[in-house]
Amino acid sequence: MAARAPDTIQNTMLSGSSPAGKQRPKYMLLVEQIIQQITTGEIRPGEALPSEHQLCETHQLARTTVRNAMQLLEEQGWVNRIHGKGSFVSTNPPLPVSRPLDIFAFVLPETRTGYYPSLQRSFEQAAAATQHQVLVCCTENKIDAQGNTILQLIDKHVAGVALVPATVPATPAYQVRQLQQHGIPVVFCHREVEGVQAPLLSIPFREVGRRAGQTLLEQGHRSLALFSPHRASASIEYEAGLREALASQSDPCPEPFIFHGPSSQIHPVDYEQDLLQTLETMFQSEQPPTAIFATFDSLAELIYLLLGKLGKRVPEDISLLGFGGTVRNGAIQSRLSSITVDEIAIGQKAAE
Repeated sequence: MAARAPDTIQNTMLSGSSPAGKQRPKYMLLVEQIIQQITTGEIRPGEALPSEHQLCETHQLARTTVRNAMQLLEEQGWVNRIHGKGSFVSTNPPLPVSRPLDIFAFVLPETRTGYYPSLQRSFEQAAAATQHQVLVCCTENKIDAQGNTILQLIDKHVAGVALVPATVPATPAYQVRQLQQHGIPVVFCHREVEGVQAPLLSIPFREVGRRAGQTLLEQGHRSLALFSPHRASASIEYEAGLREALASQSDPCPEPFIFHGPSSQIHPVDYEQDLLQTLETMFQSEQPPTAIFATFDSLAELIYLLLGKLGKRVPEDISLLGFGGTVRNGAIQSRLSSITVDEIAIGQKAAE
């Protein structure tokens, strides 16, 4: 009986160079590919390899070919095969392998203003307590920049990602799923991404808006204004909460004055002139607001300065209420009234 020759390469699923006129056995190409995946860290020590059936389907190989490859990997010390459970990458492979970096990534839409600096510092401190370094990535609230950042983090094999998702437009689910598909844990800060399941450390935006409205109403104000950096899910919730506070009054309140900044600009100073013109228009209305709720402290600071340009004094002529973190470092920020969120606790919890 003639002996059966080993399978030889006939498809493009597994490819490799070989001397002219010779074809390398398919099982050897599969062995080399799996070794490469192990040494680069794509498959980590202790992790399960795909089943024989999955390898056959993926690479269009005969079951005998796959078994030959797995037997050789076991003989060389790359794989441990456990009867009834499958094949696992050896925890002591014959060559050094790339291991995931002990680095947490913190992906933020910005790092300069509001509660973001404190959020970043608290995350770094908590990560250091567990011997993790931190890679801070600023997306400028741009989806494309965020997508590129995520691809780079996957290449670096980071140990985990805390993400404050970009909002204009809304972060697509596939960006975050890429991290999860590569085994990188993700935690959302402030807001979630629709269609993705991951832990969320959220800010109750609607409750913040409601509390801001109630605070100003308790101070005797009836006509209110809301200013937000741009229209997104958070600002919509702020507005809804403010309207709920107004609707709870027995006597009807005037329609609130609402301003959302342009989505193309992340920093209020970038649309300062538009903001000034909006304030001028607001004060020319029949019932101008007597109080302003700014949904971000850096926006509240700029409004404070622009009100001065218009000859309006805070709080004598108009009240101004912001929203931000508990750490109040700025010369103006420390003097403004604000609804606050414990950004330090959020950063620490995200790292944990």
